[in-house]
Amino acid sequence: MWPFRRKKREQVDLEERSPQLGIKHKDLMVMNQLVKAGADLEQPRHVIFYLYAPTLEAAQSIAKDADSAEYSLRTEVGKPSPEYPDSWPVTCETNAVVSPDFVRETGNLFDALAARYHGEYDGWEAAASP
Repeated sequence: MWPFRRKKREQVDLEERSPQLGIKHKDLMVMNQLVKAGADLEQPRHVIFYLYAPTLEAAQSIAKDADSAEYSLRTEVGKPSPEYPDSWPVTCETNAVVSPDFVRETGNLFDALAARYHGEYDGWEAAASP
C-alpha cells in the first residue's frame, strides 16, 4: 500500500511530498487507486497529463517544451470552454511504467512548465490496464 498519511487522524497537504519517495501525496493517491483497481504498476500503460494556460501562446509554448522532454509525449492544445475563456487546455500523453521516479520527474516537469508560463498543472491519470 502507498503511504500518504502520517497518522490515522492527521490530514496532509496533498501538494506536500512524501518523505519516503519525494512524490506529492495527491500523486500517491492516484497510484494507490490504480493498485486498488488491479493495476500492475510495473507494466507500461497509457498516461495523460492535464495542464491549463492563460493564453494560446502560453499553451503552445507548454506543448512545445513538453514535446522536447525525454518522455515521448504526444501533446495537444485544445480550445478553452465558454465557462473558462482564459484557460487553454494542454494534454500530454505517453505510454510508460508508472514508477515513483516517473511520477516524481514528470510532476516536476509539469509543475515547472506551469510556473514558467503562468499556467496550472492539474494532474494526471493512467489506464488501470496496459
